[in-house]
Amino acid sequence: MLNGDNVCGCKGIRTCLLCEQLRPNGKPDSEVCRKPFSFCIDCGKAWPKGDNSKAHPEHEGESFKFDGVHIIRDFVSAEEEEEICHVIEQTPFVQSQSGRRKQDYGPKVNFKRKKVKLANFTGLPAFSEVLFERMKRTSILKDFIPVELCNLDYNPDRGSAIDPHFDDFWIWGDRLVTLNLLSDSILSMTNEEQPHVEIQLPLLRRSLIVIFGPARQQWKHAIHRKHITSRRLAVTLRELSREFLPGGSGEEIGAELCKIALTFSGTAVGSPP
Repeated sequence: MLNGDNVCGCKGIRTCLLCEQLRPNGKPDSEVCRKPFSFCIDCGKAWPKGDNSKAHPEHEGESFKFDGVHIIRDFVSAEEEEEICHVIEQTPFVQSQSGRRKQDYGPKVNFKRKKVKLANFTGLPAFSEVLFERMKRTSILKDFIPVELCNLDYNPDRGSAIDPHFDDFWIWGDRLVTLNLLSDSILSMTNEEQPHVEIQLPLLRRSLIVIFGPARQQWKHAIHRKHITSRRLAVTLRELSREFLPGGSGEEIGAELCKIALTFSGTAVGSPP
């Protein structure tokens, strides 16, 4: 919240188009100058991006293997996308940072103090059950148990974006899963050891992207403002880290989180039951 009118959800150094118009020194979405590489779904390699870039299998230039990305094209049909978006719209969004809006279905987490509260967690939303069942039929997600779902609304009119970051490692596990709806976009990956390189992963409409392993552990991910050209809905699901699985110090609370999550009777945090 930047001002008394609550026009956005930005805090600290983060801004969106709305608050930049109200704050004289507002910092717009900025990017370090990096050489872009496009990730190819078909060969799993990152190739130099340019005006003359060619599609698979006719890539040109020096490439390198980029591990930890799995993309499933057309994970949902056009009809399913329409129905999912319709259901999502029935729940109010709350303002989030950097020009985004969100709906949270997950436990309340204090990341600094490493504490989890189950009191207001009622489970994942009903519409996600069919997605969960479909995920279990894929080899990479056959044992994936999501305990948090977040719907994020990106819109160019608000300058929606998210700075490079890692999702928390203490509570969230190795696989980050996102269903991309309404429009294509790009997920930008950066690594401090290669500061002048940016890997651009295609976020295809109706596709499912799984980030894991090296891409999850070593590369920060971001959405640049310039890559949001029309409205985008991202349905992101997270699993628990090993600490909350059998044998971990938090296995009891982890078991309870999984049990509640898979009732698929949840309401978004801050929404009426």
